[in-house]
Amino acid sequence: MKVSSTADLAIFLCIAQHLNFSRAAVELGVTPSALSHSLRALENRLGVRLFNRTTRSVALTEAGERLCTRLKPAFRDIDDALEDLNRFRDKPYGNLRLTAGRQACELVLLPIVSTFLQAYPDIRLEVMDSDALVDVVAGGFDAGVRFGNRLEADMLSLLIGPNMRSVVVGSPALFERHATPQKPEDLHDIPCIRHRFPSGSVYRWEFERGGIPQALEVSGPLTLGDVSLMVGPALKGVGLAYVFEEMVSDHLADGRLIQVLADWCPYYPGLQLYYPSRRHVPATLKAFIDFVRSDRQLKT
Repeated sequence: MKVSSTADLAIFLCIAQHLNFSRAAVELGVTPSALSHSLRALENRLGVRLFNRTTRSVALTEAGERLCTRLKPAFRDIDDALEDLNRFRDKPYGNLRLTAGRQACELVLLPIVSTFLQAYPDIRLEVMDSDALVDVVAGGFDAGVRFGNRLEADMLSLLIGPNMRSVVVGSPALFERHATPQKPEDLHDIPCIRHRFPSGSVYRWEFERGGIPQALEVSGPLTLGDVSLMVGPALKGVGLAYVFEEMVSDHLADGRLIQVLADWCPYYPGLQLYYPSRRHVPATLKAFIDFVRSDRQLKT
């Protein structure tokens, strides 16, 4: 049997991580057909099937599961060995993969990333935007950006942005047809624009007053999968929108949108950069963590 190369096994691990040929092909920079051909060649050399494949799904076989379990620690050791070379460079070199929600990217992460890459030109940074709750370890990411109350307990975190709040806004035309709500329960009488998560669940609008939290299920004619898409329909009077204040500050200032229930929408801690608690933090991630800390100190 011909010994398989490290590159062949890396391809296998990438497919095992994604269980999707298209996503694995994008990460590796090849076509799905080329990836499928490489996997078939590997299975032929090993003499075992590593994946069960149909037109709709990809799943590891028992042999594939065992190989994946044995290879992961070995490849982590290889990554750590290569990572040690960064100690001999003036500035770290390599890849950094982050995941964040769409609004987190637009409002906080990308402005930091833009200046970070100027300071570290040898780092190749990939940001995947997703409003789903992503497991950074399973997804092959170095770190992610989320609110602290949505993080796993075993994650280390660092505040990456200022305190934020969400606001309820509507157009003047909407309030010509509906009374201004005085308390969250009044929203049941007003059309609202809802947000559906990738998981399929619909977001319940969150309020707090006097230290007492309240989550309310609203209804309305429009449900969207991206919060940033809500502003346009809100301006047209379709319904109330519940969005980050920074997204509508200009519209509030010029009167195109009106904020309601302001005393029910307190500020809360901002977005967190989170990453796995592990002994070796990659040099590229350490550089980003140090940069974030320095950037926040300059702004305080």
